[in-house]
Amino acid sequence: MSEQTSGKTPVDFWFDPLCPWAWMTSRWVLEVEKVRDIEVRWHVMSLAVLNEPKIDELPEEYRELLETKAWGPVRVVIAAQQEHGAEVLGDLYTAMGTRVHNQDQGIEKDVVAASLKDVGLPESLMDHWDSTPYEAELRASHKEGIDKVGQDVGTPVIAVPGADGEQIAFFGPVVTPAPKGEEAAKLWDGTLLVASVPGFYEIKRTRTKGPDFSNLV
Repeated sequence: MSEQTSGKTPVDFWFDPLCPWAWMTSRWVLEVEKVRDIEVRWHVMSLAVLNEPKIDELPEEYRELLETKAWGPVRVVIAAQQEHGAEVLGDLYTAMGTRVHNQDQGIEKDVVAASLKDVGLPESLMDHWDSTPYEAELRASHKEGIDKVGQDVGTPVIAVPGADGEQIAFFGPVVTPAPKGEEAAKLWDGTLLVASVPGFYEIKRTRTKGPDFSNLV
């Protein structure tokens, strides 16, 4: 990865536009960017790639979702990155997530095409929906993120420089609704504190409801 030139702490964020929980976490990180000296760098990962080895073991509904909905969007996103630079990913992800999750338009082909138009990217990127010459790059980007945290997690993955210069990486946090302002900063500070403890593995509690997008609209 390229070095940050802004003087801010780089925060690498891997996402799959299909995942509503990654979307919530991404909105939280952007809130943190307003109140902490960080700068987010976006990367694509893929739930379809992650689940390839166990696709036949998954519940039918989730398996169908991955097989019919998950590949096209990440192919388009990786093509956008390869052809127009990594700097387009943040705006494209915001456009896609707003339509797919906030506005409940679904992760359909026409929705992704509209998202490209929203950010001024060419519609020709939709040619990558069914197949892309950038599959190796997609898999490499996914591998870079998932190798930092292990195969037993999902999206998002976040990595930040630690005090010793080595990256601290973690899955999540899964949070709903996405906190704002100083509440966002408090969660950030606490997450980094916990994640930086050697040997720390997991903290989790029962989820009682789905993602709440009401404060993102």
